[in-house]
Amino acid sequence: MLRISEIFYSLQGESNTVGLPTVFVRLTGCPLRCNYCDTSYAFSGGVKMSLIDILAEIKTYDCKTVCVTGGEPLAQPACLALLTQLSDNYFNVSLETSGALDVSKVDSRIVKVMDLKTPSSGEVEKNRYENIEFLTTKDQVKFVIASDDDYNWSKKIMADYDLAQRCHVLFSPVVPPQNPTELAEKILADRLPVRFQIQLHKLLWQDAQGK
Repeated sequence: MLRISEIFYSLQGESNTVGLPTVFVRLTGCPLRCNYCDTSYAFSGGVKMSLIDILAEIKTYDCKTVCVTGGEPLAQPACLALLTQLSDNYFNVSLETSGALDVSKVDSRIVKVMDLKTPSSGEVEKNRYENIEFLTTKDQVKFVIASDDDYNWSKKIMADYDLAQRCHVLFSPVVPPQNPTELAEKILADRLPVRFQIQLHKLLWQDAQGK
């Protein structure tokens, strides 16, 4: 059983598959409290669902792309079984995770989209840098940037762990306070090998969910 905040169908607003129709499975609960969090409604509540029922609801959308998100999905141990079952059923699956919990047991077929929490998040000390060893070239690391300090910190972490050679790297502005154009210009000026991203769902629907 898993506690689910919502299952919905929308366009992916972030990551390397931005714009792609996707079924989102949002799990309830998160051990972090980031200052810029836009899904605090998923910290509690939700309904308990079996893996069978979750899979059945996903299949009603006739979409092969699934994103398991939160909250923090890995805070519920049964998330690992859900990820494996989705892959066994030939879905293309991504996992959005805070980077604070162990990813070593995530099914190798899953695309991991892992945050590294920047200083402005208030949770930088929760970063589990050991997770970097379990990232592959199909995986992604996201830095959510709200200030110059965040930007400079993110550049240093990229260099320290050679992230651009290990996986895809995403830089995403917190709007506000980080002006997106200014962040884009910094990336270009510094010749950073990263993907700049703005949350598409907020541009289209002005909300966190994208529906």
